[in-house]
Amino acid sequence: MGDGDQHPWKFAQCFGDKGDVEDITEADIISTVEFDHTGNYLATGDKGGRVVLFERNESVRQHPSKKGCEYKFHTEFQSHEPEFDYLKSLEIEEKINKIKWCRRSNAAHFLLSTNGKSPAKITDPKLDKTIKLWKITEKSLKVVAENNLTDRPDPNAYLDYLRLPRMQHHDTIVAATPRRVYSNAHAYHINSISPNSDVETFISADDLRINLWNLDIADQSFNIVDIKPVNMEELTEVITAAEFHPSHCNIFMYSSSKGTIKLGDMRAAALCDQHANIFEEEEDPQNKSFFSEIISSISDVRFSKDGRYILSRDYLSLKIWDINMNRGPVTTINIHDHLRSKLCDLYENDCIFDKFECTFSGDSSQVLTGSYNNNFMIYTTVSNERSGNGEVVLQADKSAFKTKRLKRKGKAEINTDNIDYGKKILHASWHPNEDSIAIAATNNLFVFSTL
Repeated sequence: MGDGDQHPWKFAQCFGDKGDVEDITEADIISTVEFDHTGNYLATGDKGGRVVLFERNESVRQHPSKKGCEYKFHTEFQSHEPEFDYLKSLEIEEKINKIKWCRRSNAAHFLLSTNGKSPAKITDPKLDKTIKLWKITEKSLKVVAENNLTDRPDPNAYLDYLRLPRMQHHDTIVAATPRRVYSNAHAYHINSISPNSDVETFISADDLRINLWNLDIADQSFNIVDIKPVNMEELTEVITAAEFHPSHCNIFMYSSSKGTIKLGDMRAAALCDQHANIFEEEEDPQNKSFFSEIISSISDVRFSKDGRYILSRDYLSLKIWDINMNRGPVTTINIHDHLRSKLCDLYENDCIFDKFECTFSGDSSQVLTGSYNNNFMIYTTVSNERSGNGEVVLQADKSAFKTKRLKRKGKAEINTDNIDYGKKILHASWHPNEDSIAIAATNNLFVFSTL
């Protein structure tokens, strides 16, 4: 499929107001998006503290004349509310930072959500952030379809007309109930939550600590990583993301603002400050500049489905690491090389601090990350006949409604003066079993698919 000029990706659908950005309120901006483990459900969280769930549209899926991956609205609920401490004059923002689905064990769905926004200074934390476990269930509403209050022509023939009340299904409602509130454990911005493969525990990470929780115990957690110095003036790095290994329940990883990824093994010690392995790439001294530390900070890390590879994203690049080889990444994909000359301007407008997420496809043969102008990129890590090789650039914007397919862009062709830095794709999720992706673009949720 020659150099990425053609590709199988198509726009499938969009949820949300498709109006101009100027009409969008801050509370409507989507701040996280996540498929469940089956891909039949999709969740989004926004800066207003709301969680919206979407369900796979089975009528489209089963229709012989229709193809594609389509979703329909399932339910919506307020996960977090804004709070204020009048004694300290500090607030907790309701913004949903992360949503993670728990594996289903019955008819109900369970998901974890966490709130809070990073304070301006790490030394000046806001109030405690909370993590909530939500139970989502479907309930059948029934009404009386037949009763004994019918007219009887002959009062003596009562038994002939006696009817027992009969109930009939009227409607199905979806109810979201908070089952646990995990609090009083984080003083700083919670950047990650990650359920464990043991289906019993999960970790939560803030800028300085990682805590281990039992899903059934809300008032107690175990601190497994603590990088807070005795003197905060000696602070040199913060934790930026953390995730459990997909199959080994004792292994987890976390990334830092220094561009390192560390593996922790809970079997080795209760406090995992001493890492089991570290992945980092030494910077070329000739390229060192004032912005080096900022652009080397890792904004997101993900394990591949089999746990063999690690995907990391910093401001300028994507890197793929082999978990068995820490001397350097096996692949480095330059995302924003064309912005190197603009780093000073990006620092001035704070865009250099944008935290782009990244994700593997379900079979780990492709990776996805976002950029500006509402563009997002898909890279093939393993060459195959179906997807070809190289880069595909798509746009989650109004042009998607015309099924616009963007050709591969050479870095030299990009005019950095025409980039809209206000339109950025920070959050995305890949369907676990299909080539379908969900993209958050401001207040809109886009779905693209190859089906």
